[in-house]
Amino acid sequence: MSRSLVDGLKRFILWDYPRAGWQYDVMVALILAFIFLTPRTWFRDQPRIPRASRIAALPSDRGAMIFWIEAQLLAGVPEQEQLRKARELLSFQTGEKVNLVRLEPILDSDQEIQGYIAFAAPNERPAHPVP
Repeated sequence: MSRSLVDGLKRFILWDYPRAGWQYDVMVALILAFIFLTPRTWFRDQPRIPRASRIAALPSDRGAMIFWIEAQLLAGVPEQEQLRKARELLSFQTGEKVNLVRLEPILDSDQEIQGYIAFAAPNERPAHPVP
């Protein structure tokens, strides 16, 4: 290989072009084209809600606990076993025993399950004796 080709490749890899040079502009255009024109499916990337979990605690009143559970977590679980499985998932997620009272499926306009709302009663905590 010729010396100039090796030098050009070295400058390309180490990004050794002046900011106002045409080579710099070409590199920036190639990077932007890759970012914006690459299909998501190449990377199996799906849009997600920022900082969302598959199980999320929702605001509630009077000490009750309400959770959102994604449908995939209970997919394939028979209906009579869903409450038990949801209780296990919530106990694992929170690290505490959860007193799950009710589990309601949330349906979309096509009547497909999008997720579940789980209602849990507050756990009774033992009173600490005052010394």
